[in-house]
Amino acid sequence: MFPMENGCFLIWNVRGLNDRARRDSVKSLVLDIKPSIVCLQETKLCAISDFDMLSILGTGFSNFVYSPAQGTRGGVLIAWRDGSFVSVDSVVKNFSVSVQFQEESGSCWWFTCVYGPHQNNLKQAFLHELRLVREECAGPWILCGDFNLIYREEDKNISNINRTMLGNFRGLVNSLELKEIPLIGRRFTWSKQRDEPTLVKLDHVFCATSWEDSFPKCSLHSSATSVSDHKLRGVHR
Repeated sequence: MFPMENGCFLIWNVRGLNDRARRDSVKSLVLDIKPSIVCLQETKLCAISDFDMLSILGTGFSNFVYSPAQGTRGGVLIAWRDGSFVSVDSVVKNFSVSVQFQEESGSCWWFTCVYGPHQNNLKQAFLHELRLVREECAGPWILCGDFNLIYREEDKNISNINRTMLGNFRGLVNSLELKEIPLIGRRFTWSKQRDEPTLVKLDHVFCATSWEDSFPKCSLHSSATSVSDHKLRGVHR
């Protein structure tokens, strides 16, 4: 969770929203923490209707933008609470959704949520897409979601690392001059359940310097959940 002056951001890989139990779990959490912006990854939904939004998030989220799943893979949803923000633009691509929000002061900033591909042959295309997103989303920018990539060796608890992709991801982060907002209280965000589990930090929140300058007190927290093998997180602004 990511608290803000007027609420918080909820950022979560939900691993599918096709069944009633999963939707009820997401809606229960939303009712509990009352986020202003909800960013869900791996929705596995090819289309999202107003009725779907009501069953997923409850009332008060009539504003949303999404990228459809490809078959049973992927899908990203950004929704914001009625009366919390004004959206002035949006960009939808294969692996990401971006929304530009406007503050009461008139200043604007971009929020991008991603779900990176599992397939190695698509990871370069994903990184290229992020460069294109940044070109289209100028100014203060926050970038978050499940990247399915690491950019530091310490983000995985075993030595089996694709160092080429690690270097490519780190190169992107550096070239876009992004800063990762540190996750408080948890080192890894995903676990492959085994007797000796593989632990990885696949979920990240990055921001441009201009966004951090506008919101210097933001913080990132994680909470455990039984609904997904990813630990839900949020940003407090």
